[in-house]
Amino acid sequence: MTSPRVVVLDYGSGNVHSAVRALSHVGAQVELTADRRAVLEADGLLVPGVGNFHACMTGLRAADGPSLIDTRLAGGRPVLGVCVGMQVMFDGSREPFGTQPEQEGLSQWPGTVERLIAPVVPHMGWSEVTAAEGSALFAGVEAERFYFVHSYGVGSRDLPTAPGALAAASPRVTWSEHGSPFVAAVENGPLSATQFHPEKSGDAGLHLLKNWVMSL
Repeated sequence: MTSPRVVVLDYGSGNVHSAVRALSHVGAQVELTADRRAVLEADGLLVPGVGNFHACMTGLRAADGPSLIDTRLAGGRPVLGVCVGMQVMFDGSREPFGTQPEQEGLSQWPGTVERLIAPVVPHMGWSEVTAAEGSALFAGVEAERFYFVHSYGVGSRDLPTAPGALAAASPRVTWSEHGSPFVAAVENGPLSATQFHPEKSGDAGLHLLKNWVMSL
């Protein structure tokens, strides 16, 4: 059996080598690149995201990331966003705090990324999640803790079905809490994403990544 081929999108988003190593560890053939052909032909695409929403969107646009992600999803080709790589999938963000108008995202999912409502921000450390019923990503690790580092998140309790290529599948939403509930992960047809860093979440994170890789 040939190992699934996964591209980690290289658009200047921080240190992504831990994600490359984790994916390799769970059995994927991994390439760190923004080459259009490699991105579109891979079995899976991981979109990382570290730091500021605006900086990540600027880097994505410079690497033609919006078009690459749109094209993959239109063809039902799996994409996994991580941390800010999840946040950019929504309509936009209020980062920095109070930004008007909001910074525009990719609008794969309706919703706005807002500053967490909590006594201590950023949320940094290990937290439990409430996995969505029937989740494929969290199969076998539903009761585990995952590693979060973020000041912003999506707090909508009723995440609407996305338009376009994702409309055929109702999203499965996994939740966590830091001061108030926020979206910890979404699974919606070919597009999945996690607010936490699976590559930094020990055995539970590796198990989740393996679930995704084995689904490709």
